[in-house]
Amino acid sequence: MLKQLALTAAASAMAITAATAQDSLTIVSWGGAYSESQLKAYDEPYTEKTGVQILHEDKSNQALAGIRSQVEAGNVTWDVVDMLQSDAQRACDEGLLVEIEFDEWLAPAPDGTPASEDFIEGTTGDCFVPQILYATMFAYNTNAFPDGGPKTIADVWDLEKFPGTRSLEKIPQKNLEWALMADGVPADEVYELLATEEGQDRAFAKLDEIKGNVIWWEAGAQPPQLLADGEVTIASAYNGRIFNAQVNEDQPFEIMWDGQMFEVDGWVVPVDNDNLEQIKDYLFFATDTQRLADQAKYIAYAPARESSVPLVGNHEATGVDMKPHMPTSPENFQNAVRFDVEFWADYGDAIEERFNAWLSS
Repeated sequence: MLKQLALTAAASAMAITAATAQDSLTIVSWGGAYSESQLKAYDEPYTEKTGVQILHEDKSNQALAGIRSQVEAGNVTWDVVDMLQSDAQRACDEGLLVEIEFDEWLAPAPDGTPASEDFIEGTTGDCFVPQILYATMFAYNTNAFPDGGPKTIADVWDLEKFPGTRSLEKIPQKNLEWALMADGVPADEVYELLATEEGQDRAFAKLDEIKGNVIWWEAGAQPPQLLADGEVTIASAYNGRIFNAQVNEDQPFEIMWDGQMFEVDGWVVPVDNDNLEQIKDYLFFATDTQRLADQAKYIAYAPARESSVPLVGNHEATGVDMKPHMPTSPENFQNAVRFDVEFWADYGDAIEERFNAWLSS
């Protein structure tokens, strides 16, 4: 009898395992408020529609290494992975990801525009489905500037008109681009100039002008805290962090959108996955126009589909109109700069070495 019970239990366990494999998807993302926005906008509605359970792993900060090790071991357990565009391109180049057939896998826009033509220009990749755009930009504490705060990148460098300490991320990326813009270089010429020794010299010389008035940050939570504590008057920051401080913490912050550096985050699919048809069904649902607009109810990151932008509504928790907080809203996007991942892949090592030496000099 005991033997029979053991066999029955084993068979039941195998049946449960098989059902889980068939009726679930393992989604890898970043955790926190961002994963919560995906859960509310995509996953819960998808489960309600299909019965397929979504299993979350908060391992996107290890996504490239994780996919690489799974593929090399021949044991791919992740179905859909949330990655930055730059890492996705590296993984694609290494043959670790499935190439995406955009117009076959993904829903067209409501007006019939094919998916391949509906994502914001420059955001797609051979193996990468864009999901959101987020921005690194400058914000300031309005209490520090009762007569009005900075409006342009050049204003950030104007210590006389806008006094006080600045906070910048402790990396050369974005800071060198902004330095050239502050020195009068048009946004669309920044990377061409930065690729030259003359351009790099000019950027570092411009950073020299404010170096003595900078507190360097290394974690995204630091800039809002520095602004709130009055340790700095102006800081570079992620737009979602500043939105949270403005709306949920009632901080007197203002975003300066001029020269925002926007980046893309989205979905990839590891190769050698046995669940491809279900994955395609999930991506068709989760990346359609309405679903990407719905995510903006929960977090201040912009949908990557052009057809989603007009559908952005109010913040679910507070009722705040989210449109003015989107990096892609027309008012905020006028002088935006797409962060050039290919440029930094080519020049990053040498520039980072120079930047670190400059910091310590």
